[in-house]
Formats: sequence, structure tokens, C-alpha cells
Amino acid sequence: MRKWGWLAIISLISVMVICTILRIEQTALFIFFAAVIAIIPFFISYEQKKPKPRDLMPVVVMSALAVAGRILFAALPNFKPVTAIVIITGMAFGSESGFMTGALSGLVSNLFFGQGPWTPWQMLAWGIIGFVAGILSEKNILVKPWSIFLYGFLASIGFGLFMDTWTILGFVQPLNYKNIISSYLLGVPFNISHAVSTVVFLLPIYKTWLCQLNRIKLKFNLK
Repeated sequence: MRKWGWLAIISLISVMVICTILRIEQTALFIFFAAVIAIIPFFISYEQKKPKPRDLMPVVVMSALAVAGRILFAALPNFKPVTAIVIITGMAFGSESGFMTGALSGLVSNLFFGQGPWTPWQMLAWGIIGFVAGILSEKNILVKPWSIFLYGFLASIGFGLFMDTWTILGFVQPLNYKNIISSYLLGVPFNISHAVSTVVFLLPIYKTWLCQLNRIKLKFNLK
């Protein structure tokens, strides 16, 4: 699964670069479909595992919590618990569940915030965050509290840059260094707010939630 997952991500980045270099018209449309295609291998791989209903419950519950949290803090721009919840899910239940939780959180929450061409990008970005969190946890990299907080901060910044890149490639014209730099700089306050909020939400919940989720995983022999 991981091989195909990384291949899908690299393919998406390649499409972005090619569209930029060749100045292809309708770049936003091309990268929209590329993002959708990049998500598909993750869903297919998860389905091929033939998970039992009880194995799906963690993804469903954690996705619901992420969606509820995003709605609850809707009044605070970019101050949301979604990334923190996705990271914890990936750490507790593995990279596949982390990706599914991130992707579903983006899809379902946008039923309230509005669907659009940005939805596959948000799904992919949050999915990758959960996917990588699962891998890092398996390799015992996310063990110390500071490493979890650092990953949460950097992952949130990466999420913002990922979405800023979608905006730049799809809508910024003319596409030159000045406009690109200006667009990224405009996103800095929002990305910092998102990163800080992720750490703020991780601080009180990561230890308790991970402990409880690991107990549930062992008790019910969840995959």
C-alpha cells in the first residue's frame, strides 16, 4: 500500500510541476483530477484489506470527532483540531487508518463548509498527515512528547503550503516569482495559526487519547 501511496503522491507533484513549467491552460482542472486520482490508491488498498465492521469504527468515530471539532471552532479561522485528531488516529491505528480519517474528515466537514475543487486537496493533505504519522509511530520516531508536537506543527505548516500551492497553480496569473512569493507570504499568518492550534489541541489530548485508543485496539483486536 505504501509503495502505491508514495507513487500516487509523487505523480501528483509531477503533474503540478509539468503544468507549471509548460504553462498549461486550465491548470486548476488538471491538478483537481490529479488529486482525485492520487487519493484512489489509498481507498482501494484499504478496501482490499477487507476490514470488518469493527475495524472501521475507529476511522468512523475519529472522523466524526474531527468533523465536529472543525464545525465547533468554525468561528476561529484556521484554529481547528482536525490535524491533531488525524495525527493521533494514525499513531494509534496505523498509516492506512490515519489516511482514511484525514481524507474522510475533509470530505464530510466540507458538506458543512462547502464542497469545491479544494476538497480533494484537503482530503489528500490531511490523509498524508495521518499516513505519515502512522509510519513515524511504527518506527518509534513519535515517542517523545516534543516529537509529536513538532510533527504536528510541521505537518500543519505543510498542509498550509500544500493548499497555498493549489491556489497558486490554479488561480495566480501571471505565474511569476513575485506573485508566487506574495501568495505564500499572504498565507503565513493562517498557516502559523493552524500549526499553533494543532499543538494546542495535542497538548491536553495526545497522552490520554493514545492510551485509551491503544487499550481499545488491544481489547477488540482491531487491525
